[in-house]
Amino acid sequence: MDSHGKETIEIIREVFTYINRFRDKAFVIKIDSEVIENLYFPVLLKDLATLHNAGIKVIIVPGARKRIDEILEKYGIETEYSGGIRITEEGTIPFVKMAAFDVSNKIMTGLSAYRLNALVGNWIRARSMGVINGVDFKSTGNIDKVLTAPLNKVLNENFIPIIPSIGWNPAGTPYNLSANELTIQVASAMNAEKIFFITSEDMLNISDYRIPSGVVPSSDGRISRMDGDAAQKFLALNSGENTRSLEIIKQAISGIRNGIKRVHIINGNGNGGILSEIFSNLGIGTMIYRNEFDRIRKMVSGDIPEVLRIMRPFERSGALIPRTKADLQHSVGDYVVYEIDNVVHGCAALHQYEGNAGEIAAVAVDPEYERMGIGKKLITYLIMKAQESGMKSLFLLTTRSVDWFELLGFKSGRIEDLPGQKKENYNVNRNSRVMILKLEEFRQQPPDQY
Repeated sequence: MDSHGKETIEIIREVFTYINRFRDKAFVIKIDSEVIENLYFPVLLKDLATLHNAGIKVIIVPGARKRIDEILEKYGIETEYSGGIRITEEGTIPFVKMAAFDVSNKIMTGLSAYRLNALVGNWIRARSMGVINGVDFKSTGNIDKVLTAPLNKVLNENFIPIIPSIGWNPAGTPYNLSANELTIQVASAMNAEKIFFITSEDMLNISDYRIPSGVVPSSDGRISRMDGDAAQKFLALNSGENTRSLEIIKQAISGIRNGIKRVHIINGNGNGGILSEIFSNLGIGTMIYRNEFDRIRKMVSGDIPEVLRIMRPFERSGALIPRTKADLQHSVGDYVVYEIDNVVHGCAALHQYEGNAGEIAAVAVDPEYERMGIGKKLITYLIMKAQESGMKSLFLLTTRSVDWFELLGFKSGRIEDLPGQKKENYNVNRNSRVMILKLEEFRQQPPDQY
């Protein structure tokens, strides 16, 4: 089999891995109204059909701003804005509803071409925004409640729910809602795995914005991912800019603060964007993700007694080689610890070698906390740090945990694969297995499964 065939098989394997991971999980997908008018819109719907048929629960929130503007202009109606929010007059709301349901029906009609059942429904309870800083927003509303029970019923019956940006109060009064805010609230209420903002905007590129330290762009200059903290710094650095992309970044930060693990921002004016973002190594958009590593920090000298305490049971069992206080002090800068309520419950180290190689070592977790995924988070954190520092490969030596490291992407290696210094010091009596991870083959985003 040639190299192209092997690469194709690896891609297929990766796709199936991610399909299994996301089966029965909810994705909330907000589609800008500009995208609905685009040449590639039918292709986007075909990709959403693919996700649905793979067992992913697809929920769609259509944006309607452009369509609202078109209908209001057609009827000679002008509206005002305050703080970027449309002030919706009571007499205007029928036209807003017309636009919101028009884009929803276009999506429903498009999905029917792929023999999918979709429903447009009123699963949102809303209330008036009222008067803010002296401005009466009239028939513009806030989301009061997402009716999750009927939404889940629709999903369980294999329908795709389409939620227009209109909500009603208990008396039946309609309100114009922000589709972006609606997306966040629906995703939070439905415990969605991911949010996708599919826009017509150009993707975030380092040539157009100032970026905070620690954000590593892709080879084409695209800002491919930021955690919530970095995204907040990004907004602060670019506070003078006034683009829709920055507004979506704000919404993405709101999403992860509302419990969503991953928020993806992609351009919908192309072929296969959402599938590329989910299933390819590099993706095509920008991902804002919840920082799973906020309890990980560098080890300091004061941590050494606790780290030794955690290591001792593993040393006695033979899983770790013995280390002394002096050993840890000598390489204190290589270690990180996992802390809960100011108490250390896990540790790991990343040692750098010649040839842009690194070693992951001394991975240990307090047995009482081993079911929290701390070990996986420590390893993933060190992999990200190795990538950021320019390392090309990682290795580790293990006697007990080969299967576990394979699940994290490591593959069996040979003693000959070790850097010269490590190869010379290899303990043949211990007979540890060598595991290798090529960082250029590692998926360039933090794992979703925590």
